[in-house]
Amino acid sequence: MPELPDIEVYLDALRPRIVGEPLLGVRLSSPFLLRSVEPPLASAYGRRVCELRRLGKRIVVGLEEELFLVLHLMIAGRLGWRPADAVIPKRSGVAAFDFTGGSLLLTEAGSKKRASLHLVRGEEALATHDPGGIEVLETDLGRFSAVLERENHTLKRALTDPRLFSGIGNAYSDEILHRAGLSPFKQTHRLSGSEKESLYRAVCEVLTVWTERLLAQAGDGFPKKVTAFRPEMAVHGKHRQPCPVCGAPIQRLVYAQNQANYCPGCQTGGRILADRALSRLLKDDWPRTLEELERRLPGRGE
Repeated sequence: MPELPDIEVYLDALRPRIVGEPLLGVRLSSPFLLRSVEPPLASAYGRRVCELRRLGKRIVVGLEEELFLVLHLMIAGRLGWRPADAVIPKRSGVAAFDFTGGSLLLTEAGSKKRASLHLVRGEEALATHDPGGIEVLETDLGRFSAVLERENHTLKRALTDPRLFSGIGNAYSDEILHRAGLSPFKQTHRLSGSEKESLYRAVCEVLTVWTERLLAQAGDGFPKKVTAFRPEMAVHGKHRQPCPVCGAPIQRLVYAQNQANYCPGCQTGGRILADRALSRLLKDDWPRTLEELERRLPGRGE
């Protein structure tokens, strides 16, 4: 799912292309994309784009007469800029937003179409699409700590809860927790003051560094490869690869429809966190420390 850095890069690429331009029309190839009825989508046609903004992980296109298109890419939705009236791809194409200078194509991989589009009128209606999480880059340590302590959850769940923090998802939460040196499953109510400060700094650093990095990579072009798996990442998508800090093999826990990637050397004091299903299956064969894991690697056993 595109997260804060990815959405900011999309917005940066879209501003010079569509702000000030009229929306000529929207072509829908998937009937499941549009989730609103009133106002009708046709009422947005011919209205000029006044602004672009991010609302959590949503892209908001502000049009004349206080109309707002709210686009949520979900997990597999991606945007591309093509020449005007470009053909929508048959398999992955979902919609095309037509402007005088080109067409913004929305594609979505896979058979499950989860991306959504709403058209609303007025700031009050737009606010109903805001999950309510704070923008960490616009807040201080005190406010961050207060939100973190609001409920007792694992750090992984807290960071990815859009009601608590805006724009952070599975990929960057892994990177944030690695930089902070904290276990993804440590409880928020058990954090010390120094750990809260480390986590706050890590959130700001990771989101800022990755936004700047992706902006530099895109340059004046339109981002073509928005992915949650990037070679520069420290732990996300790096299962069994060596940690760039300590060299320990990166571990992965899969749960529900999510996953947590972490370094046992940097984040859990050498402990291998138990995967509920696999650890129950393996029982005593489940490695609990880095030392046990090392002994079980091919060629390293006793």
